[in-house]
Amino acid sequence: MATSSDVGRIARAHASWHWSEIAFWCLALACGFAFPSRYLIMTDIVRLGLFALSLDLILGYAGIVSLGHAAFFGIGAYSAGLLALHGVITEPVLALLVAGLAATVIGFLTSFLVIRGVDLTRLMVTLGIALLLEALAERYSDITGGTDGLQGIVMAPVLGLFEFDIFGRTGFFYALIVLFLLFLIARRVVHSPFGLSLRAIKNNPLRAAAIGVPVNRRLIAVYTLASFYAGIAGALFTQTTQLASLDVFSFERSADLMLVLVIGGTGYLYGGLIGAVVFRMLQEFFSTITPEYWQFWIGLVLVVIVLVGRARLHRWVLLVPNWISRQLSGRKAAVAIPESEA
Repeated sequence: MATSSDVGRIARAHASWHWSEIAFWCLALACGFAFPSRYLIMTDIVRLGLFALSLDLILGYAGIVSLGHAAFFGIGAYSAGLLALHGVITEPVLALLVAGLAATVIGFLTSFLVIRGVDLTRLMVTLGIALLLEALAERYSDITGGTDGLQGIVMAPVLGLFEFDIFGRTGFFYALIVLFLLFLIARRVVHSPFGLSLRAIKNNPLRAAAIGVPVNRRLIAVYTLASFYAGIAGALFTQTTQLASLDVFSFERSADLMLVLVIGGTGYLYGGLIGAVVFRMLQEFFSTITPEYWQFWIGLVLVVIVLVGRARLHRWVLLVPNWISRQLSGRKAAVAIPESEA
């Protein structure tokens, strides 16, 4: 039987940084310098990655299925847009936090509805919340701009130093820094006792409650945190595009988010990030070849992923990196043997 020290050692091992994680973030940063003509699509990938990360917190770790996660994305987008449009808060970073808090409030209030059901009930409740907010945004078009959206949004320089340029350079690095900081927080959360309790709830909520885990409070907390992340993603959308319309509440946005997690996988934080990269690259590639039927090809890729299996595809992708790692470790061992014999 594993002792408490063994459990702690295993938990620390899972929480430690792997070389592939460092390589991932270095590669993301390098893309900002290697592809200066692709800042706009890379910024879109970063926003989508953060949005997918927010859904993975509740789906991959707590087992809460949502088809209306765009509700919080839209709240954040419109909050940031209205703050900038009316000159209430012109500093982007501060406005980003306020927009995230606005989405957090809505997430906390609606979480009591979400936790009352399971699976299909949660799907319908979350979808209904998003549709309701979209209808309210359309109803009060004098505030939201209706189908035309908010017009004339002008963002102030980030921290008063970095102006948003037409090429999207500032927007990309701004969004990437925000994503990295929020990723660090999410990583700390999922590897904490709180995150372990979420996994227990996902696996068996009745057993988790029997051993003393406050199931409802944990679900409310993680749902509220996920709404904050989604609100930040929506605010980034408005700040980097200077646009906010009813599309931010659309069902298609929530559906695309589910496709991203199908591609990247759930239950580990990089699934949403990798899925966002693959989904946007596939969308860009197929829409260039067949602008009318790109959705068909993405659907075909999803079918292949389901039939082949994500685990098997993951092994195929890592064949070369793992081979290189084995070769390097073998050389180090070969060099160390003569030194020990000497």
